[in-house]
Amino acid sequence: MIGDAAMVLAAGFGHRMRPLTLNTPKPLIKVAGKPLIEHGFDRLRAAAVKLAVVNAHHLADQIEAWCATVTNPRVSVSDERDCILDTGGGIARALPKLGIDPFYVVNSDSFWIDSGASALTRLRAAWTDEMDCLLLLCDPAQTTGYDGTGDFAIAADGRLARASQSPGLPAFAYIGGYLVHPRLFNDAPQGAFSMNLLWDRAIARGRLFGLAHHGHWLHVGTPAAITAAEDWLQRNL
Repeated sequence: MIGDAAMVLAAGFGHRMRPLTLNTPKPLIKVAGKPLIEHGFDRLRAAAVKLAVVNAHHLADQIEAWCATVTNPRVSVSDERDCILDTGGGIARALPKLGIDPFYVVNSDSFWIDSGASALTRLRAAWTDEMDCLLLLCDPAQTTGYDGTGDFAIAADGRLARASQSPGLPAFAYIGGYLVHPRLFNDAPQGAFSMNLLWDRAIARGRLFGLAHHGHWLHVGTPAAITAAEDWLQRNL
């Protein structure tokens, strides 16, 4: 079934979050009283995801120990202790665990606040067979901790182009969540690679789509961003 499984990216070093990440993996840094990764798991539960595959490299023992405490959804760890694989390579390694249907991918170093229906549920409802990947995007004005001007532009039919190549169209920030079909990984490189490579291939085929988020995105990339995120949550929730 579409969206029964999710990949949670939790293997990075969290360099910008140092010194906090010298002894604690970034997904376990607490924001508003709970680990960043737990905020992401709350979104998975809201969408009734049944299986979460979590990759682990930096301080992997701590990630595994946290995963062992989770009962909903069921958790499987994709061990990347031998090498860092970047976003694309990490997902590619975990594909045998994720099944044959479109699955979610969620970053564990940021999270969003839904307004109305669950964003992941909206992604599932919007999915069509003409898509290889459907990204969750947000108006930069509805973000905290994001210092960019936007990553993608959304055409009238929902197809995406890079914002830098789409002058005149509103630019949206990619906010760390999407649905993707395993076929996008056909002919993917071996080893480490970024999902940007596969997204650009999908753009060229007209098969990368986007959905605008209804709500707010909190990008927690640095120690200072923790305070900014907690301030926003206190003022708005």
